[in-house]
Amino acid sequence: MRRRTILSLLPAGAAGLTLAACGSAVTGGDGGGDNGAGGSDNGGGGSAGGTVRVGHLPSALFTPLYVADAKGYFEEEGITLELVPLKSGQDGIPMLANDQLDVMVAGFSAGMFNALNQGLEFKIVGSMGISPGDPENSPTALEVRQALIDDGSVSTVADLKGRKIAVAGGPGATGGYLLAAMLEEGGLTLNDVEVVNLSTPDQEPALTNGSVDAATPSAPFSTAIEEAGVGSPIAVPAQGVTGTGVTYSETFIGSDLAQPFFTALTKGAQELSDDGQQSDEVYQILADTLGQDIEVLKASPMYSYLPDLAPQPEQLENMQQVWIEAGQITSSEPLDVSTIVDASFAEGSGA
Repeated sequence: MRRRTILSLLPAGAAGLTLAACGSAVTGGDGGGDNGAGGSDNGGGGSAGGTVRVGHLPSALFTPLYVADAKGYFEEEGITLELVPLKSGQDGIPMLANDQLDVMVAGFSAGMFNALNQGLEFKIVGSMGISPGDPENSPTALEVRQALIDDGSVSTVADLKGRKIAVAGGPGATGGYLLAAMLEEGGLTLNDVEVVNLSTPDQEPALTNGSVDAATPSAPFSTAIEEAGVGSPIAVPAQGVTGTGVTYSETFIGSDLAQPFFTALTKGAQELSDDGQQSDEVYQILADTLGQDIEVLKASPMYSYLPDLAPQPEQLENMQQVWIEAGQITSSEPLDVSTIVDASFAEGSGA
């Protein structure tokens, strides 16, 4: 039904392309010391700058970051980039709030909103991958076990009511929000299904052995599931849906490097095509950064990116509604999005 063909299945380590998982941050160090922004005198233009510590999930979802780094856009702004790999966005939140990170580029979660409700301070300043809404070329899909499709048990999203659906990170993760967006097509919510927390690489085996009825893998895992005849897509997130973005620590927001960093990041986004088919140079950057086979990357659908990577307040409001209803956010009232979003860096990027 969808996607260019992957000629071979995924190599070991391809789990780096998944959206969200559980576990501790992998920092390669204690993440302590002076704040990365604290040593900078001013930003931009290759003048005196400083180090910016960026927590990220190694994933093609965050292509603008890797492209901007590889093409020297951060260096042009006087920034030395220190990439700190994380296993989930939730792992990076306390590091961001405690100035162990300056920036985080990752998925949003119910835990993020709970942390904000509890008084942790950081700001959402930008967006990352946005769903193209194309059923034929979506990087995330709701894959239904093929046997259920073949015997007619499931022919629409509404038929998934009461069934088990695998989501990396569970209902409160980015994938849970994307699932909710797809369930909406059938008039369902997260409360109408049984969400099973299962890492993306484990979802194909679970569909194969029948332990789940559907799954929400990201590319290239979704493509592999279809090619193996294990499942078929029944829905994709609508155009404009996004569950990932850029957050700044409260300290870094006031740094002279805050705007130059974001400007460099948007230059990376502007190197990407709107239709998801990227240049050979971009695919090579991703292959080098993520350690993935370039042919697998070329065969995998990709999200689109706004040229200015502007934050998406409406999506943040929708996330809170979904997670409050599902009992994943402890507060009964949503946060005022205007108090946690700062769009000034996108506006100042010149994109």
